[in-house]
Amino acid sequence: MAATEVCMDGQVQIKITTFALAEAGLSIEDLWVRYYGLGGVLSAFEVQAYLAGLLSLPLPERNLLAEATNELLEPTLIQIRVPTDGQDEADLSGEDSRRGLGAAGAFLFSADEQESERLGALDRTHLLDSIPEARFDRYTRQAKDHFQVSSAIIALLDDRRMFLKSVLGPVEQNLPREITFCHATIRNAGPLIIKDTLDDERFKANPLVLGEPYIRFYAGYPLRGPGGWTVGTLCVIDQKPRKFSARDGRFLRKLAVLVEDEINIPPADAQ
Repeated sequence: MAATEVCMDGQVQIKITTFALAEAGLSIEDLWVRYYGLGGVLSAFEVQAYLAGLLSLPLPERNLLAEATNELLEPTLIQIRVPTDGQDEADLSGEDSRRGLGAAGAFLFSADEQESERLGALDRTHLLDSIPEARFDRYTRQAKDHFQVSSAIIALLDDRRMFLKSVLGPVEQNLPREITFCHATIRNAGPLIIKDTLDDERFKANPLVLGEPYIRFYAGYPLRGPGGWTVGTLCVIDQKPRKFSARDGRFLRKLAVLVEDEINIPPADAQ
């Protein structure tokens, strides 16, 4: 995945810098050392004050700090990059800049705004309420066969329901989103694995555990759509508890990545 780089006003730039440093386990002192090595003239105290929003800086110093931050981030897994060109004042509003980050900038949004962006990404897939397609069904078949479970689904979640883009097994279409296990999965950064629902306080009284389809085992992986926003899940379900190995986890993730590739194909290019 390519690093995300957008232009924005100083306040958002500060938020992205501090967030990226924290995610990478880097300190302000690390940033100052790199900045100073690039020819910066500010003291470490002034850099700290800037990142705390207490000190305004001219564009050249902001650019140098952004450059230093990006150099520190380069060898890490953090995909965000801080802009260095000042186009934000001339070309883009702060709102456009936040949206340009996609899910990588989720920390800049309120919970309601994040959900609005997620639903917008779902709309852009043009998959909601679409007909079944073999390109998705092949992955639910692989999941069902590998895990030897009763059901495998690819689900998309809008603001009120779970739409099954692909389903194998006794799972009802258009279940209310709030009662589904996939509702919890889309809020996870990684998979949601429940080896026995009756041992899980969050789900043992769930109507899908106490009634049809009587879920006892669930493993779900969030699926990212446009902008990296989570639009749905790939999951497997069974009516009896079971183990879930590291190998199982790798297989589920592999399938989820392939499903994401299909989700993000432009509609005109989908086979």
